[in-house]
Amino acid sequence: MSKKRNLFFGSGTAIITPFSEGYVDYLAFGELIEFQISNGTDAIIILGTTGEASTIYENERSEIINFAKRKIKGRVPLIVGTGSNATSVAVRYTKNAEMCGADGCLVVSPYYNKATEKGIIEHYREIAKSVKIPIIMYNVPSRTGLSIPISAYTALKDIDNIVGIKEASGNLGYLTELMEKHRDDFDIYTGCDELILPTLALGGRGVISVISNIVPSYTHELCWEYEHGNIQKARELQLYLNPLIKEMFCEINPIPIKTALCKMGMCKNEFRLPLCRSTREKQIEKLLKNYRLI
Repeated sequence: MSKKRNLFFGSGTAIITPFSEGYVDYLAFGELIEFQISNGTDAIIILGTTGEASTIYENERSEIINFAKRKIKGRVPLIVGTGSNATSVAVRYTKNAEMCGADGCLVVSPYYNKATEKGIIEHYREIAKSVKIPIIMYNVPSRTGLSIPISAYTALKDIDNIVGIKEASGNLGYLTELMEKHRDDFDIYTGCDELILPTLALGGRGVISVISNIVPSYTHELCWEYEHGNIQKARELQLYLNPLIKEMFCEINPIPIKTALCKMGMCKNEFRLPLCRSTREKQIEKLLKNYRLI
């Protein structure tokens, strides 16, 4: 097996998709990307859960990817969410992302179908063989209804362009077993902002983060400090961010984080149904003031 390509270390932001009157707000989107890069974010992930990918029309996908590619200009890796519960659709999305110049893809395990282990393995094999760019698998049982078995990763570890795992089960026992068996086979990122430091301590490569939409410098710094041996500083940052992390998941993601960005003047408070405005706007605003973000 050839050496696998590493996409990034540190904090990758699962960035929101801003809307204005029902359409993608590209002015706000560009400003959000610049905000991320200027504050140290190590990678930008578009069209993920936080980017409301399930409500993005297929004809919008290429426009969004192409815009982000032009805006980023190679300064950090661009990773595109290309998952679907239909393998053929995920293949199409992933091939399109490659054609548009994405540096890698984030592919969630099949949702709603609740595939067998064999089905999950074949799903990822089909996607991987359709492209040459790196793929990060994404385990998020709260969204998909199943957790990828550790043995499925074992079956996929020798595929050269499956390079990473975003682990968002929130289960430390599962994470520990995954690290024990596969930290040398994949770059492992947490998808849980409250577990950035534990993931790094177990051998992970960082985080694909929601909270970094509003505090990119802190999230990047947490990873950087750990990597450079400043464990106490990394611990302080993780604990400092914890109340903010809790509030940003008080309702289903991305409702709170987009609400916060709106309060910060960075996007409109607009969603596509069935997502809708937060019922906790006052609480979010108060916490943002406490953190001096507004």
